[in-house]
Amino acid sequence: MVLHASHNLSAQSPPTVTWDILPAGYKLPDDPLENIQQPLLAATLTDALGANQRILPEMLIVSNFGLVATVNKKVVVKAPDWLYVPRVNPVAEGVIRRSYTPNREGDRVAVVMEFLSEEDGGELSVRSTPPYGKLYFYEHILQVPTYVTYDPYEPELEVRCLQAGRYVLQPVNLEGRIHIPELDLWLGIWRGERLGHTINWLRWWDASGNLLLWSSEQTEQERQRAEALAAKLRELGIDPERLS
Repeated sequence: MVLHASHNLSAQSPPTVTWDILPAGYKLPDDPLENIQQPLLAATLTDALGANQRILPEMLIVSNFGLVATVNKKVVVKAPDWLYVPRVNPVAEGVIRRSYTPNREGDRVAVVMEFLSEEDGGELSVRSTPPYGKLYFYEHILQVPTYVTYDPYEPELEVRCLQAGRYVLQPVNLEGRIHIPELDLWLGIWRGERLGHTINWLRWWDASGNLLLWSSEQTEQERQRAEALAAKLRELGIDPERLS
């Protein structure tokens, strides 16, 4: 089913949105994490991109990070579980980026992800009045091209892309993966173990169907190659220790 955030919008005028930098003393929301899987899922998505040289200095790829818009003269901040901005303006030396205001501090946000909790349905909320639902906020206020929601308990992955100003669910391919246009990668569910946790992870695949390995997997792969080479050298009567 395709969810649209416009069911109740016809009777109300569109909001006035401006892009204002947060004042220095503005207190950002500090909501507790809803479950332990959220930071793990976000960290592995970023790790795989970095391990495969897909992160550039001008990009912003963060998790649980405040996105700012001023709607009808009131500041609204949403902190998605994971987000990607292709290019942001550099901050002055010594300044720590606390939040991000699209269109003012760089490009608009290209991808946001929300990992659904067991109880909270806010990730799919189309509420068009304060406090704005997340789906409404990303679709109508920030106009994020790609919105990903993932329920690790089902597990269920959904990707919505903006088409003519509305979010439309994207199809899955034969392998159960969904294309993320802004990264030119495919996103899918992979069950396995990492750092002692066996869960349903979100993983990246490239256009050729190759899984983007985590840094730990790359290290393990290199170790196995080194051990295989050492074993082969010993079969040939060569001590690999003397070659190092």
